[in-house]
Amino acid sequence: MVGPYVNAAAVLAGTLAGALLGDRLSKNLRTRMPMVFGCASMGLGIAMVVKVNSLPPMVLALVLGALVGELAHLETGIQRLAAKTRKLIEKFAKPASDVNHDEFLEKFVAIMVLFCVSGTGIFGAMSEGMTGDATLLIVKAILDLFTSAIFAASLGYTVATLMIPQFIIQIGLYLGASLILPLVTPGMTADFSACGGLIMLATGFRICGIKQFPVANMVPSLFIVMPLSALWTRFLG
Repeated sequence: MVGPYVNAAAVLAGTLAGALLGDRLSKNLRTRMPMVFGCASMGLGIAMVVKVNSLPPMVLALVLGALVGELAHLETGIQRLAAKTRKLIEKFAKPASDVNHDEFLEKFVAIMVLFCVSGTGIFGAMSEGMTGDATLLIVKAILDLFTSAIFAASLGYTVATLMIPQFIIQIGLYLGASLILPLVTPGMTADFSACGGLIMLATGFRICGIKQFPVANMVPSLFIVMPLSALWTRFLG
């Protein structure tokens, strides 16, 4: 098991480098590079969506999952936790510069989704669990290294806390891969990928500041899309 550790280390290293450099990075770099990351997220999302097997269960999962997230106030809870974490960390470290409270929360939630529930991370962890090949997670680690550095230059050391849920999710997928994948059909995997792709697309819009989609509230969709896909294929497919 290599990938989850490498990915977590990359987020930590990128955060430390970005937070230490801080204002020494030009403002243009700190404001324009996130737009590049957002564009990349949208591109990856589109590439994942076009692999969809059945549109109805994928769309239904997204709607129901978002409804669950809204009713549970998932994004609000994450924002509150992020705000408390920021205050705790900034007692011991220099506060992030030129970022107000609302902007901090908006960006923090977006990169949390990008780091923790991206298709590359999910499939990379499951792939390593089944085959022992950590290539996908190492590629993701390289991307996360630069992403965390740029965002940490503005958001500060709080970005490093995202390595914790990311690591837990990847370890869980790694350990559960041998149990999950034998039950999954190619069609279910395709619908899962497409659902994740829509969330990645929404995340890209949010990072670029185009539209503030409630991406964290959409995450529960990932837990119900495969069962719905299986039911659809069995009874209506």
